Amino acid sequence: MGRLSNADTFMRVICYTVLFISMGSFVLATQGTFDATSLDAYLRQAQSANPEVHASMARYRAALQRVPQAASLPDPMLQVTHFIESVQTRTGPQENIIMLSQRLPWFGKLDTKEQIAVTEAEVLWNAYQSKRLKIARQVATDYFDYGFVGKAIALTRENLGWLTKLEPIIEEKVRGGGDINPLLRIKVEQGKVADKLASLEQQKQIVSARLRSLLAVGGKDILPLPELERPEALSPDAAILIQAVRRNNPRLLMTAGKVKSAELRQKLAGLASYPDFTVGFNYIQIGDPEVNPNTPDAGSDPWGVTASMNIPLWFDKNEATRAEATAGIRAEKNTYADQLNVLEAEIHSSLARLDDANRRLQLYGDELLGLAEQAADNSRVSYESGRTGILEVIDSERSLLDLQLLSWQAAADAWKQRVILETLANLSLDEDMSPEVQNE
Repeated sequence: MGRLSNADTFMRVICYTVLFISMGSFVLATQGTFDATSLDAYLRQAQSANPEVHASMARYRAALQRVPQAASLPDPMLQVTHFIESVQTRTGPQENIIMLSQRLPWFGKLDTKEQIAVTEAEVLWNAYQSKRLKIARQVATDYFDYGFVGKAIALTRENLGWLTKLEPIIEEKVRGGGDINPLLRIKVEQGKVADKLASLEQQKQIVSARLRSLLAVGGKDILPLPELERPEALSPDAAILIQAVRRNNPRLLMTAGKVKSAELRQKLAGLASYPDFTVGFNYIQIGDPEVNPNTPDAGSDPWGVTASMNIPLWFDKNEATRAEATAGIRAEKNTYADQLNVLEAEIHSSLARLDDANRRLQLYGDELLGLAEQAADNSRVSYESGRTGILEVIDSERSLLDLQLLSWQAAADAWKQRVILETLANLSLDEDMSPEVQNE
């Protein structure tokens, strides 16, 4: 079985995923053949195959195509008038009029529209980055849950195996005239442990199905179980993380982009009070003069140029447009402030959970677990020599299993909180948490 990658592997994979996707250099099976067990492979597969990620990228690419549209002039207008009954003029009958015109927006309108389109494309780029981090976070947290399920199955199966080995010893004592109650107790305990093992097997199928969905892997086969390891204790600095959130978090950058877009829309609303111009060219086709053929310029086709402008006369409409843009700015700024508060709260909550996981990991792994193992060994030896009863053995075994599961649950929780912090701050806790790095 594979081993969990360090935290820096997680962010390294996230940083290089776009390169893999754009170059088409990383292809994984999506028809039920995914058999990797490393976090690295899981993250690569999710980023390269997950439909949500591809949909988010498609929306960004669509937004890019709106930039040249916003920067372009309106389409010119061509108008052709054909007289069913010709208008007779001094120089001859008018047969056709051809008009070509082009609308020219007021200075700055096109540039502002282009800037809005660029800003909205940047918003969708950050939405894409946010989606990638969200999927990576879901994959990584499920991955560590899956690793814990694997450990829990192995430990529970080991505990059930020991209880099964203990049964013949008890049966021998019963055949020798001993009390039958210990045999009944051991069978009850075997049933309870077997039930726990069956529940864990079902949990394995549930987490595997969830991971298959995130990885976009077809089929119904159970994914191989990864091997969970205990992480080193880590206590990141909250101030540095919050600083990184302000600088790197795509959700926050997306909202900041919306604020900028709203400010540009306010600028465009101000320009709505200025007129647009239309310039044009007219050409009139004159037929053969029949009434006054000797008239000067008879039969000549006249032409001319035109210029016009609209009059932004409806002041209430323009004022409402500006008021709408101003309210939009306030809304986006308040959204930004709220989102920053939420992200900071998530940072503090995750740090508290990480500290708790580290505490439990130290308590169970370094202190209580060793004592429980020693107590279980002593109980086994004492029972086999007749110095203690079966209830003490069962209690010791149950306590040992519970502490083992609590210890590995703490390890999985610590890994998951590290992932959550890394995706919130969009940086690697192993590489970027020192004040020296932050000040560079």
